Amino acid sequence: MICLRRLPASPHGSLLQNAFAMKTKPLATLAFLISACQILVASEPIELKATGNLHWSKGNMHTHSLWSDGDDYPETIAKWYRDHEYQFLVFTDHNTLLNKERWINTVNNKGGEQAFRKLKAAGFPQGWIQTRMGESGGTEVLLSTFDKIFDHLAVPQEFLVIQGEEVSDRFGRLPVHLCVTNTSDLLTPRGGDSVVQVLQANVDAAVSHRSRTGETALIHLNHPNFHYAVTAEQLMQIVGESFFEVYNGHPAVENLGDEQHASTDRMWDIINTWRLSRLDLPVLYGLATDDGHAYHVEKPGKDAQPGRGWVVVLTDTLTPEAIVTAMESGKFYSSSGVTLKSVSKKDKELVVVVEGEEGVTYTIEFIGTKKGFDDTSTPASDDPEDADKVTRRYSADVGKVLKSVSGTSATYEFTGDEIYVRALITSSKLHPNPGEKDELERAWVQPVQP
Repeated sequence: MICLRRLPASPHGSLLQNAFAMKTKPLATLAFLISACQILVASEPIELKATGNLHWSKGNMHTHSLWSDGDDYPETIAKWYRDHEYQFLVFTDHNTLLNKERWINTVNNKGGEQAFRKLKAAGFPQGWIQTRMGESGGTEVLLSTFDKIFDHLAVPQEFLVIQGEEVSDRFGRLPVHLCVTNTSDLLTPRGGDSVVQVLQANVDAAVSHRSRTGETALIHLNHPNFHYAVTAEQLMQIVGESFFEVYNGHPAVENLGDEQHASTDRMWDIINTWRLSRLDLPVLYGLATDDGHAYHVEKPGKDAQPGRGWVVVLTDTLTPEAIVTAMESGKFYSSSGVTLKSVSKKDKELVVVVEGEEGVTYTIEFIGTKKGFDDTSTPASDDPEDADKVTRRYSADVGKVLKSVSGTSATYEFTGDEIYVRALITSSKLHPNPGEKDELERAWVQPVQP
């Protein structure tokens, strides 16, 4: 039995009242009931390790092609990921699915002649590329559909392509984008009278679609710091949203924030502290993604190239349903380069083991918030009109480093007063193709409760 509980008092009373009001709406209530299972299992033992029929699968969940604003053909992109030893890839073009007839000029597109040359040289079978003369002159090429790409490139239990969509909405000039993984239907942006309403309306639509169709779809918020569109206070109250991008490989999304804006890591701690201690909402999980747009750039650190961030999911089979179900249970970690051997939580301990590289050192930090924390906060902007548009500044009690260990393994012993604990692993190795300057390779272990 799952019960909806009245929210306790907080310094942000109106925020909590809004969240409670959302729980009383039918679609938001459905989303809450679906995600509430995380609350029930949050403190159960965890053993994430490849053993027997369980395998780690590496995948990117945010990908753009010439179907929207990427600069390469989707089959060429999928082949790149397969050749680079990924196990799955989700296509998430803006407000479109790869499921209809669409012709584009081979020159007048973001990839231009270079992309078309690479497509012809990629080794696809004879007859794969279909061209015609356009009405206004010039050669046009038929974009490959998802089904065509799947039938040729997917390999059972080795490589999987998944149909998704980036639902690209906005509030005023602020971009509010969410990726849906594993959908066969187009989800249209819902709009709203505030950032929170836009977020909640689109999450509600995705949850309703999942309930109606039976498709095991996952929705996650993209790049909250892109144009600094979404604050921690806004995201923390969204019912039915259990995932966001703590790392996005696009150079323009400001993962690290700035002097006024919180980093996505900091936002993650603020959000989970309030969701778990004040809002009676489940853990928010953190993803790493590429958000790939630029597939022909050769200089490292430039544009939105592939191969910067990914998730690694533990499943016993490689299907969209298995991947989403495992992720909803927290059976994954996120990475921009660090590989983990195992993550386990049992007997009041959280243990992280890294697959170390020769000559590379690692720092494993256990980060969390304890009960009785100082919950005071102050505006990050001196301008009253901007105060609610920027994540507030919180005390050092929120998301503090509880323990730091140098090495390839570390153990944190729970004291019982933690609201949650997560782990951040930082290597001494520079990312070979970073989204931000001087970026080190990292891995993010999902938050757990004692």
